[in-house]
Amino acid sequence: MHYFSTNERSPHVSFREAVIGGQPDDKGLYFPSEIPKLSDGFLADLKNLSNEQIAFDVIRPYVNGEIPDDVLFGVCAETVNFEFPLLSITKRISTLELFHGPTLAFKDVGARFMSRCLRHFSSDPSEKTIVLVATSGDTGGAVAAGFHGVEGIEVVILYPKGKVSKIQELQLTTLGGNVTTLELHGTFDDCQALAKRALADADLSTKVNLTSANSINVARWLPQQFYYFYALKQWDGEPPVISVPSGNFGNLASGILAHTSGLPVKQFIAACNANDVVPRFLQTEDYQPRPSVATLSNAMDVGAPSNFVRILEIFGNDFLELASKLEAVSITDEITADTMRQVYKKYEYILDPHGAVGYRALADYLDEHPDGRGIFLETAHPVKFDSVNDIIGTRTAVPPAVEDLFSKEKQSIEMGDDYGFLREVLLSRI
Repeated sequence: MHYFSTNERSPHVSFREAVIGGQPDDKGLYFPSEIPKLSDGFLADLKNLSNEQIAFDVIRPYVNGEIPDDVLFGVCAETVNFEFPLLSITKRISTLELFHGPTLAFKDVGARFMSRCLRHFSSDPSEKTIVLVATSGDTGGAVAAGFHGVEGIEVVILYPKGKVSKIQELQLTTLGGNVTTLELHGTFDDCQALAKRALADADLSTKVNLTSANSINVARWLPQQFYYFYALKQWDGEPPVISVPSGNFGNLASGILAHTSGLPVKQFIAACNANDVVPRFLQTEDYQPRPSVATLSNAMDVGAPSNFVRILEIFGNDFLELASKLEAVSITDEITADTMRQVYKKYEYILDPHGAVGYRALADYLDEHPDGRGIFLETAHPVKFDSVNDIIGTRTAVPPAVEDLFSKEKQSIEMGDDYGFLREVLLSRI
C-alpha cells in the first residue's frame, strides 16, 4: 500500500509520509494505491465485533504496518471511545448520531485518530510539527481538542470571522497553549486557499514541519469510514440509503470508500445546502466551483469542495458509474428551517441545520422510492447552532463541556486575506 497524488505529478509516499506531509506538492490529494476488500466473514460478524475491533480491521490495511498492531489498536480504541447510536425517527428513516464525542461533532473521529498517529510519528519533541487547519465550523474545534497539549505539536487554525456559531467559536478560541487561532475577514474558501498555499510553499517547507488536519489529510479522512460500519452494525434489513450532509465532501467520500471495500449500501445522497456545485455537476456533467454563500448549515458552506476529487478517483472518473450510486440535492434555508420545525413537532426530535438538510434529502428520496429505508447522518449536536432555538423555539440540554466554555476567555488574532501574515505566524511557532 502506498499513496499517490490525485494530480499524479508528485512521488508516491508511505502512510507515514502522507500523514506528516498532509498534501502533495502538486496540490492534489493523497489517495491509497488500492482499496482493500473486506472479507465476507468480517461483514457477516459485524454485529458481534466491538467498535474498536471494527476500526482496527478497517484501517489496518491503509496503515500497512507503519504503526505496530498493538499501538494501532490502542489508537483505534482511544479514537472511538464514545457512542455512535442509530435512532429511529420514523419507520423508514433513522439517524446515526455522530455528536457524542468531546467536541460534539463527527470530526472528533478523524481528529482524534490523526492526533494519535502524529504523536506516534513525531518521535523527537524538539522538532516541532505545525498542524494547519482551515475550518467552516466544527473541524477546528475537533482538531484543537485532539492536539491540545500534545508535546512537539503546534496547531494553527483559520476560521472565517462571523461565519461560525458562538459555541463553535468558543471551541476554536479558548484553548490557548499550543493552539493559535486566526480569525479571517473572509470566507471558508479563503481560509482553505491560504492553508493550501502554505502547504504547497516549497520554501516554507524547508523551515517548518507543516501538515494539514483538514480532511485532505489521509489520517483525518480514512477513519471516517468507521461509523458507517457502526451504522450497519445496528441496522436490520436490506442495505440502506445513506444521506450525508455534504460541504467539503470528505465525510461522503469516506462512506463511499467503505462501500467500495464491501459495506452494503443501496444508494448515497449528497445532501447539500445552497452551495450546490456537486448537484449541478450531476445534472450537467460540468464541474464549476463557485464562491461559497452563507447558509444556516454553515459548516457546509463550501464552494470548492476539496474531497470531491477523491470521490471521482473511487469511481475511476466514470461519470455514469458515479451517477448510478450517488444522488445530490440542494436544500434551501427555508426548507431546512421548515424541516426542523416539522420534525420537532411530529417526532420531538431536535435536528441541527446540517442534519435537517440530510433528513430532508432522504425523506424526499424515499417519497419517490416507497420500498426503501434509509439513514441520515446527524453530524453535530444541535446546541452548537445559534439558529436552533430561533427556529423551533426550544433549546436542547447543554452538555457540561459546553457550559464550561462560557467561562473561558477568547484568544484569537484577526487577519485579512494575507498569505504573508499567515506565513509569519507559522514561522513564529517553530
